Amino acid sequence: MEIRFEDNDLGLITLRRSKRASRYTIKISQGAIEGVIPADGNEQKMIAFIREKKEVLKKALIQSSPPFIFNEETRLETFTFSLHIFLTERNNLYSTLRDNILHIACPVNTDFKDTLTQKAIRTIIEKALKYEAKRILPARLLQLAQQHNFSFTGVSINSSKKRWGSCSGGKKINLSSSLLLLPPHLIDYVLLHELCHTREMNHSTNFWNQMNLVTHGNAKNLRQEFKSYQTF
Repeated sequence: MEIRFEDNDLGLITLRRSKRASRYTIKISQGAIEGVIPADGNEQKMIAFIREKKEVLKKALIQSSPPFIFNEETRLETFTFSLHIFLTERNNLYSTLRDNILHIACPVNTDFKDTLTQKAIRTIIEKALKYEAKRILPARLLQLAQQHNFSFTGVSINSSKKRWGSCSGGKKINLSSSLLLLPPHLIDYVLLHELCHTREMNHSTNFWNQMNLVTHGNAKNLRQEFKSYQTF
């Protein structure tokens, strides 16, 4: 017997009893969570176990998601440019960034499911993101630092997909170019997060007090909204 229900954070969850199961287990199958309950087990205990592991499961769901496929129908809006993929009679793939649009031209016979094609398109987008991030983010970071009386020793832009930003013990801030995939208020949230780390190198109560101060008491809401975003 199976029970299915929707969770606001985890999506569809299926609970299933198994005579072979000797303990409560959770697995992810085809992008959805399945809880396996021993024959003499309790459904509420299974649900409590899933809730206990919610943050871990959210990350696992993201990692198990099928890879995003770019093609001529893809719509992508970044902080500074939109994406336009189109087919052309030319035999080679090429791109231009003009008037806030990244144009990527692909030959008419392009197989968008091909791994090398996807890698080439992603490389073009990542280079554009890094170029724009270097142009935009350091100036915005400095503006926020001056506004809230922070200081930092340097800033660098990388292409990390795992970390949106970091701050070293020497107050040097590293920012991912993927930040340009976020809406403006969440870009500022990450920049302020790293600036607060120049004073508190942890996530202590003092750190979140700093975050609340610079976000007008909205740190918790911004943090929850931020968690719903991921890179492509």
